Amino acid sequence: MNQKPKQNYTFALIVVFIVCFLIGFITTMNNSMIAFCSEAFNLSAQQGQYVNTAFYGAYLLSIPFAFLMSKIGYKNTLILGLAVSGIGFVINSIGINSAIAAGANVYAIFLASMCLVAMGVVMLQNVSNPYVMVLGSPEKGAFRMTLSQALNSVATTVAPLFITYVIINGKAPAPEYVPGPFLGLGIFTIIICLILVFLKLPKIDEGAQAEAAGEHHEYKDSVFKYPHVWLGALGIFMYMGVEIGVPSMLPYRFQMLYPDMDSADLAALATQYLAFYWGGMMVGRFVGAGILTKFQPRRLLTACVCLGVLCIALSLLLVDSMVGIWCMLAAGLFHSVMWPLIFNLGLQALGPHTKAATGIINTGVIGAAVLMPVMGSVVDATGVVVAMCIMFVYYAYIVWFCNFGSKIGIDVK
Repeated sequence: MNQKPKQNYTFALIVVFIVCFLIGFITTMNNSMIAFCSEAFNLSAQQGQYVNTAFYGAYLLSIPFAFLMSKIGYKNTLILGLAVSGIGFVINSIGINSAIAAGANVYAIFLASMCLVAMGVVMLQNVSNPYVMVLGSPEKGAFRMTLSQALNSVATTVAPLFITYVIINGKAPAPEYVPGPFLGLGIFTIIICLILVFLKLPKIDEGAQAEAAGEHHEYKDSVFKYPHVWLGALGIFMYMGVEIGVPSMLPYRFQMLYPDMDSADLAALATQYLAFYWGGMMVGRFVGAGILTKFQPRRLLTACVCLGVLCIALSLLLVDSMVGIWCMLAAGLFHSVMWPLIFNLGLQALGPHTKAATGIINTGVIGAAVLMPVMGSVVDATGVVVAMCIMFVYYAYIVWFCNFGSKIGIDVK
């Protein structure tokens, strides 16, 4: 009996890895634009946060976009996501120029177009996570996911430099500096989109792939009947509180150390030190990709959560010392692999439901928009130490999901 030749997914993986880089670049660039917009558009602190509201609010569409992906497939969703993001950047560029000329509300145009860019990013993220999972053997899925997130972390390092040296470039922030770079980003994204139209990518049948790997499952008739998917979405929700919790709380920690420092200098100092946090996440993801070739994902995730808890606990014990700041920043090294491992556990044994499940899990990203205001209100009421203690609740849930919640509703040996 002739055995069907093993399919080579190398080129398809390269394409998806490029998309993962683009996702990280756009997302971090959006976050990095908050300080620029606050100065350029003369905004209050609350108005500046609308940049995050406009962007992360698009993740509420993760589930309908996932069901769209189940209808049109991975490649078409990839093309559509790139097209929507590219058009969003172009509209941003044209809209801002037009609004400046007409004396209209430039900031409203910026927010609306960035929301459109974010919709494309949500589609891309819906595609990239399950695509990485199925482009190869199931047992190496966590390794591929962690490697893709490592490339995402490289982009998060590059994006602030783009804002600093391409958009601002030593000048006082002003709206007229945005259209040129954003038009370039839009054209670049649309070119990638057009290239993909003419490229042949493998068509993935998750159910058939699982059967070929010797995994015989009786799949349920709906993704909504898999508890570990919903629990995985909550895991991502809690993880966003961990990942964004450190950079959100860092300025308040420096304020405790240097109560007499000017607020602008304090913000600059916190931003400078955050490079070590994001850099630690980048290093951790590359190292984690290698470690996953030797250790089970559940063991690695549990170990990283425990070490993250240790870093935050030491940071609170040494709250009046720069050593405590460094312990806080070191947590990024262990936060690095949590996203891909949680996602991997949430997508287990789903076969034809993988596309829909990724939308449900991606919805958990709204944790960044929900949990940070909660922690901020606690800072206002009781101080940063109590607010940071809330992070232990997030850690506790992630450990529970890793060892128990991710096994509910599926057969796990």
